[in-house]
Amino acid sequence: MLLVTGAAGFIGSNVVASLNEAGRTDIVVNDVLGGEGKWRNLASRQFADFIPPADLMRWLDGRKLEAVVHLGAISSTTATDGDLVIEANFRLPLRLFEWCASARTSFIYASSAATYGDGAGYSDDWSRAALQRLKPMNLYGWSKHVFDLAVVERVARKDKVPPQWAGLKFFNVFGPNEYHKGEMMSLVAKRFDDAKAGSAIRLFKSHRAGIADGEQRRDFIYVDDAVAVVRWLLETPSVSGIFNVGTGKARSFRDLMTAMFAALGRKPAIEYIDMPASIRDSYQYFTQAETTNLRRAGYNANFTPLEEAVQRYVTGYLDRPDRYR
Repeated sequence: MLLVTGAAGFIGSNVVASLNEAGRTDIVVNDVLGGEGKWRNLASRQFADFIPPADLMRWLDGRKLEAVVHLGAISSTTATDGDLVIEANFRLPLRLFEWCASARTSFIYASSAATYGDGAGYSDDWSRAALQRLKPMNLYGWSKHVFDLAVVERVARKDKVPPQWAGLKFFNVFGPNEYHKGEMMSLVAKRFDDAKAGSAIRLFKSHRAGIADGEQRRDFIYVDDAVAVVRWLLETPSVSGIFNVGTGKARSFRDLMTAMFAALGRKPAIEYIDMPASIRDSYQYFTQAETTNLRRAGYNANFTPLEEAVQRYVTGYLDRPDRYR
């Protein structure tokens, strides 16, 4: 069987959907459903068991699994409870890593592009020296970073590690089943209803010389492409390491919103507003994944172009009565 943690979340539920579509139902899902409607992310899915996080380590005792795909985390970049975040994003994955090492089970986990911090660079060099130079800007990014460091330290010491281990630094993933994320949803999901209703979309003005309003850029990657990397790793157990998961091509927020209007068959209606002074000094104007390691490891699939991905998201999900995958 496969264990997927965070399985009712955004990327996790899409991983479960992809596995189901490939004919696999021998999946154990682990998550907290809460009251945010996350159950809808799994409403069309089939799985073998559902394990609450509090029972996970006890359930694992004596089990044999093909792989653990650990996507569960406190993923809010505005989280402030350090003890809660370090327990969820460092101590629990460390226990899972050690269990996988002992049980000789593949361990694939979500890191984050938030580990890169101020945007000084997005090199996919995962040596200890390279990782130690990173300076995450928030608690979430730091918690993911210290786990990456702990894994790489164990590998360098030649400690007992899982037969396959892979950390995935996801960039700006968007697509179906992100609706429970509130302010952490992609801009497409947050602004679609306004655009559909005929309202103008507001984007931040630029407060940096040489960058036009709305031209702040991110590496936007459709969730199907992020899932494809996870699936490839499951099918390629000889590959280990830490990999960026992005398209390698930064696009602007204006491009993103223009693609959304095009998917609706409408001319773009975009207004620009001042960025709050409180975030101007820390706001990132550019993120772009370096994907050398992923390509060198043998991943050769193409990434969906932004306009095609937004078209697929809008017509296949957001503009339908049932938006869930």
